[in-house]
Amino acid sequence: MANRTLRTAAPPALRRAASQVASLAPGGLFSGPLSDAQLEAALEQLYVQNADGSHDLLVPHRGRISRVPIRATRQAVFDAHWPHFKLAPPVVESSAEEQVKGDERRRVEARKVREEGGQAAAAAKKVGVNKEFFRQLRAIMRILIPNARGKEVFLLILHTGFLVLRTYLSVLVARLDGMIVRDLVTANGRGFLRGLGLWFALAVPSTYTNSMIRYLQSKLAIGFRTRLTRYAHDLYLNNKANFYRIINLDGRVESADQYITTDIARFCETLSALYSNIAKPSLDIIIFNVQLSKAIGGRGLFGLFCSYYLTGKVLRAAAPAFGKLAAIEAKLEGDFRGAHGRLITNAEEVAFYNGSAIEESILNRAFKRLVKHVGSIYRVRVAYSMTEDFVLKYAWSAAGYGLIAMPYLFPAAGAAAAAKTQSADVGVAERTEGYVGSRRLLLSVSDAGSRLMASYKDLAELAGFTSRIYVLLQVLHSLDRGQYQSLPRPADLAPGQPFYDLGDIRGTVRHGSGDVALTKVPIVAPAPGVERGGEELVKELTLRIQPGMHVLISGPNGVGKTAVARVLAELWPAFDGTLELPDAKDTIFLPQRAYLTTGSLKEQIIYPHAVPQCSKTDDELMEILQAVHLGYVVEREGGFQARKTWTDVLSGGERQRFAFARLLYHQPRFGILDETSSAVSTDVEGLMYQAAKERGITLITISHRPSLMRYHTHLLHLGGEQNTWQLEELGGDGSEALSFEDEIRELEANLKDVEQWQARVDEIKRELQPQALQAGA
Repeated sequence: MANRTLRTAAPPALRRAASQVASLAPGGLFSGPLSDAQLEAALEQLYVQNADGSHDLLVPHRGRISRVPIRATRQAVFDAHWPHFKLAPPVVESSAEEQVKGDERRRVEARKVREEGGQAAAAAKKVGVNKEFFRQLRAIMRILIPNARGKEVFLLILHTGFLVLRTYLSVLVARLDGMIVRDLVTANGRGFLRGLGLWFALAVPSTYTNSMIRYLQSKLAIGFRTRLTRYAHDLYLNNKANFYRIINLDGRVESADQYITTDIARFCETLSALYSNIAKPSLDIIIFNVQLSKAIGGRGLFGLFCSYYLTGKVLRAAAPAFGKLAAIEAKLEGDFRGAHGRLITNAEEVAFYNGSAIEESILNRAFKRLVKHVGSIYRVRVAYSMTEDFVLKYAWSAAGYGLIAMPYLFPAAGAAAAAKTQSADVGVAERTEGYVGSRRLLLSVSDAGSRLMASYKDLAELAGFTSRIYVLLQVLHSLDRGQYQSLPRPADLAPGQPFYDLGDIRGTVRHGSGDVALTKVPIVAPAPGVERGGEELVKELTLRIQPGMHVLISGPNGVGKTAVARVLAELWPAFDGTLELPDAKDTIFLPQRAYLTTGSLKEQIIYPHAVPQCSKTDDELMEILQAVHLGYVVEREGGFQARKTWTDVLSGGERQRFAFARLLYHQPRFGILDETSSAVSTDVEGLMYQAAKERGITLITISHRPSLMRYHTHLLHLGGEQNTWQLEELGGDGSEALSFEDEIRELEANLKDVEQWQARVDEIKRELQPQALQAGA
């Protein structure tokens, strides 16, 4: 709903609409189309909280609202699944020539993960139909089918029933085909018409069965995708910020968004289709061969199975590594998509640099790599498809024709067939009926075998998707438990030099403290997969910030000011020492870039709360906006319920003031601000900081502006020699800030006189030049 404004209805009407939305029964729909007020209320409310802690999403669809129950995955389920996802897939494929062990093997794995974009687990080893594939698939199936009473089990049973029914109808069609040809050969018009009527009668259940098989296959794919996506979301977007960790602190998965949005969908579609492609042909082969055995006898059936076995061996030997090809294709698709995403994210910077030509080259190169790989897959499939078609369509048919003809050409080949041939009552019509029916069964067997052999190719592709999904879930599970990829200490590292490895985090974090405290905590920039470990920015920071102790963190660029905020937010780990933090509700962080969510104007203020959690009235929200000088925005944009693309509507300063409004709305005990007001004028900035202090918020501010010293009691300066730091107390009257400002104004005034001084120096030089010449003469 970008750039579309929904204006606020009268408050009583909107409250009535919200009440109607909240009273909607779970899973139900409004009986008629929604009014504008009801739609606004549903879009704002987002969900309805239930008594058991779960919630029902309010989903607009075709002018109506549906309540969709959402049950979050319990931690006990994750704990039960962890043993099945604990084992990471091997990255380097072992061989006779390359047997790397211990520390060196871990270094090679880490380097391969880093160099190959974090997808080495799917591309570096030969992904295929092997023990590792089945182990990974079993682990994922525990998510897809958690118990025997699930909806997916019912769909599988119903799907299987229709598959059996389809096979039975195929047998009836084969028999009916022979009867129709028999009546045609004997010129039995009545029998022919009766057979034709039966043919049309069978068409109705046959077409219905085929449609239901496709429908249930699609429903099964959607059900699998829903379970797997919600499971991944619960791990990805939990209170431990795994979505941040997997992007910034781990190199094993790149472009996690593609895994969740694309790879999960393709995995579920392939898995649900594979069930049909394996179960139906297998059932057809068993039943049709039983029917054929009545015509060709036991020896003929044995010969048929021998041909199946031999052709299967040939096709297995000729089959390329479809699993590895599919995994690499998915990786290249992610690279191409990531290149476009990077351009969208940095569009303004690229436009300023006029870098469209080089960006086009980067995109074309990524696309060309993808096209070349897909082209190589098509070339491989040409040769394999020729072999497959020749074996399944022609070799199988030729062998089947020969076996079917044996009882009629050589009566002694089968006892049952010989008895029929030697009987005086058996004529040409009966032979024709038997041959046509057997031929129809043979063609069905050939088709079933073709689909079964083709399913091996699908199974190999499923192995590639399974490997990628397993890697995603395995990494999310390990990050959820605070486990990162570990590297050994380099042998050439000096004994006293610290080595910060994400796999060896020794720091302690304590929650529920009344203060923010760091005791000998090194501030380290993590470096996932880098052999030398993370870089120490601040050495053993020791600091205790009590309520009312406002701290300004300053220092040159690159010394670790933002890194301190990241450690306090637990985005970066505390590698050593002790970190004491208040409860999450008592702290709010405002990053450098003000984030604006999708939603109404009110939701920009109360984020990360949703409307049902909003604890303030519209009048109170207006007071907050006025405190940050944004009261005019409500009228300008059409009310608190206005919905727009806010990043396009608000200026940089307005976005930062909205972020500050969130601080005043939540009113935490501690507010950690990282260059939050850099685009705001100093006078408005001062009013905002004063408003925060008046509300009892203890400020921890990262900024270069000396004018902010007057609003803080302490100064933490970073950037000393050997990554040291210094904490000093500021005067409560802001005299330090005023002295800094006076010095700045004095220097600025002196700079204005530079040109005048330079002109005077040039004039003196000209006057002295003749005297110097005379002295030289």
